[in-house]
Amino acid sequence: MMFNKLKILLILVITILVSACGDNGTSELTEWMAGVKKETKLSIPKLMPPKVFVPVAYTGKDDLDPFNSAKLLAVLARMKADSSHGPDMDRRKEALESFPLDSLKMVGTIEKAGLKQALVQADKTVYQARIGGYVGQNFGLITGISDDGIDIKETVQDAAGEWVERKVKLELQESQK
Repeated sequence: MMFNKLKILLILVITILVSACGDNGTSELTEWMAGVKKETKLSIPKLMPPKVFVPVAYTGKDDLDPFNSAKLLAVLARMKADSSHGPDMDRRKEALESFPLDSLKMVGTIEKAGLKQALVQADKTVYQARIGGYVGQNFGLITGISDDGIDIKETVQDAAGEWVERKVKLELQESQK
């Protein structure tokens, strides 16, 4: 029995050694790799020469400092002088300027000394409005009064902060009977 076990073990060892020396199908793979290596040509592009930067001397030190407070005050004063189309913030407010324009109602007109005046109702109180007067909360200047409405030029700020003018008409409200 011992002899059979030894014989089987010897056959196993020889089989393993012979199988290790075998091809295992890798010869085709190595041949293919060698063929591709021969056919492949490497092309490495040449590097571009680096850009030459020429230094420039800084000449800004002779200019005005943009953060100088005196310069800023001068520019702000000039801007205030140039903003003549903006509303006059220093003028005294009139009674009808404390109401939003959509809450005001024109209820009629009257004529005094040859000048037409509008009758405007706000919170159950009737006010007299004349051309050149102000109404509404957007610096609304009355530019014209007719029997059917009041022409108003409002001055408002747009999204960029610039003052723009827009025309609005406050129409006569017919009384509900």
